[in-house]
Amino acid sequence: FCVNIVVAETKPTITRDGSVNQTNTIYGDSLSKRSSESTSIKDIKNFDAKIEQYLIISESNDTTYVDTTLTIQKEYKFNYLRRDNFELLPFSNVGQTYNSLSYTYKRDALMPLFGARARHFNYMEIEDINYYEVPTPFTELYYKTAFKQGQQLDAFFTVNTSKQLNFSIAYKGLRSLGKYQHILTSTGNFRFTTSYKTKNNRYFANAHIVMQDLFNEENGGVRDDNLPFFESGDPEFKDRAVLAVNFEDADNILKGKRFHLDQHYYLVKSKDSLVKNMLRINNIISFEDKYYEFNQDAENEFFGEAFQSRGLRDRVTLESFTAELGLNYVNNIIGNVTFNVGYNNYNYGYDKVALIDNNYITNRLKGDIVSVGGQYNKTIRGFKLHAEAGLNVIGDFDGNYISGNMSYKLNDKLSVGAEASHNSRAPNYNYQLYQSVYKNYNWQTNFNNTETQQLGFNINSKLLGMVSANFTTINDYTYFMKEGADDLVKPFQTDQSISYVKVKWEKGFNFLRKFSLYNTIMFQNVQDDGMVFNLPELTTRNTLMYSNRFFKNALFLQTGLTFSYFTNYKMDGYDPLLAEFYVQNNQDYGNFPRFDFFVNAKISQIRIYLKAEHFNSAWTGYDFYSAPNYPYRDFTVRFGVVWNFFL
Repeated sequence: FCVNIVVAETKPTITRDGSVNQTNTIYGDSLSKRSSESTSIKDIKNFDAKIEQYLIISESNDTTYVDTTLTIQKEYKFNYLRRDNFELLPFSNVGQTYNSLSYTYKRDALMPLFGARARHFNYMEIEDINYYEVPTPFTELYYKTAFKQGQQLDAFFTVNTSKQLNFSIAYKGLRSLGKYQHILTSTGNFRFTTSYKTKNNRYFANAHIVMQDLFNEENGGVRDDNLPFFESGDPEFKDRAVLAVNFEDADNILKGKRFHLDQHYYLVKSKDSLVKNMLRINNIISFEDKYYEFNQDAENEFFGEAFQSRGLRDRVTLESFTAELGLNYVNNIIGNVTFNVGYNNYNYGYDKVALIDNNYITNRLKGDIVSVGGQYNKTIRGFKLHAEAGLNVIGDFDGNYISGNMSYKLNDKLSVGAEASHNSRAPNYNYQLYQSVYKNYNWQTNFNNTETQQLGFNINSKLLGMVSANFTTINDYTYFMKEGADDLVKPFQTDQSISYVKVKWEKGFNFLRKFSLYNTIMFQNVQDDGMVFNLPELTTRNTLMYSNRFFKNALFLQTGLTFSYFTNYKMDGYDPLLAEFYVQNNQDYGNFPRFDFFVNAKISQIRIYLKAEHFNSAWTGYDFYSAPNYPYRDFTVRFGVVWNFFL
């Protein structure tokens, strides 16, 4: 059972078919209308086009436009994931996984998720893909240095061949050696999108093709007998490559390809903008094929006993086909109502069955699911109402969700809202069925659905900033944990209820004209008698920044200091065979400060980033970890740019 409170400015976003949605904007967001940079295109040297015409259309059909400004939010998002990772703790090498400092769940999920969740932070889902509409060709190039050897690049290009047809193509690539033995990362995310609409604006279609491969060498972390060398600060061990790791012959990879089409056609479309009476038919077709593979040259006692001593390989696949047909009706009096029927065909598993200690373990979970759902939107005297629900009605997996939210804007400086949700779905596939050449990692379970209830409130205030508070109740929570004489990882489900409270505050203060202080503070409290749901009580990030213009406004400069910190807690461990995190209650981690110094600049459409990361590591103690046996990053200096081209 959960509660949310958010405080921020609100701004309207225009959907592609002309309706208006109200979304939240973090304080200081450069997409705000207050920013003259975001509304002027003169420095782009194309006087016939305005920046507001370079549209970015989300999967849910909300629309913003290209942002070329430099703000503190851009600093927070200048990372491998290209999003604010305040609630994540990265591992030592870019492209590795992240330990989560908070808990979130997919509220509208009806189906289990594919396993190897530690590999999915950079896996682009359907909701991560945007579509575009631009008056002239637009390009964005992102570059940032990596660790030791390598670099990361994200190149994007989009063009409208006409007002009706748009194409975009992008590739995000990374290769980084890392500072410890055998932790090379090599990833690639290819995206191709197209959008089409008829001249009479009755038919709309968005489609994408995404192909991804996320490869990591795995070393099991620094060996226990070498951790004192790391923590000693001895100059002899400042070269992290001399520290012994648990193994140097393993790797894992997540690969996936997806073909997705979302289209709708207006059967009835009102020509009068004041009187709405519209009827449209919606259709979604999506096919995704993905697999996760773990490879190791030789058997290692780190994972227990294996069925073979050389050439170990685990591979699990998932093929998923989804089709949805919906009907949407919009009326001034009734509101916006949608009904849909969905079909999902899934095929998860392995090539062979397993018989271990006379226990038969199947090789496949496959079947068909039929679901129904609906949405409702209505504005009543300034109150914006939204509700949606879904239910599996045919198939082996039970699942349902229902959620609703309400918002009200009192004035330009203050708005409030509330939300409530319930979700029940089967545990992820790798909790239900797993096979491996290592004997311990073979199971077939019959876990109950995990049920999550949430209640939330939000307040958006220009004076107070952005505040959010969540109260969540979780029943039949599933988790991985080491147990038994061998101390090896296995899946479990608790029958005890977990209560989770999360409060988050974000606010920026400007003073002395050129100085700003941006604060993000998160408080969490967990009531869990089983100690299987561990999170830090306090997490904070505070940035003191100076901003100014130089050389007749040709250069915009921002420089500052960011402090990050989270309190001690029983941090989850990382299992490289499963590519999952597991619960551990043996030792506390955290309570180490991180200071970053940055200098960012904007010249025309180029944004330049220079940062000294964790520069305090040498004098505040070498007790910083991203997970047990996995040290956090040492002091390093990194450089990067984002360059926009408007042709």
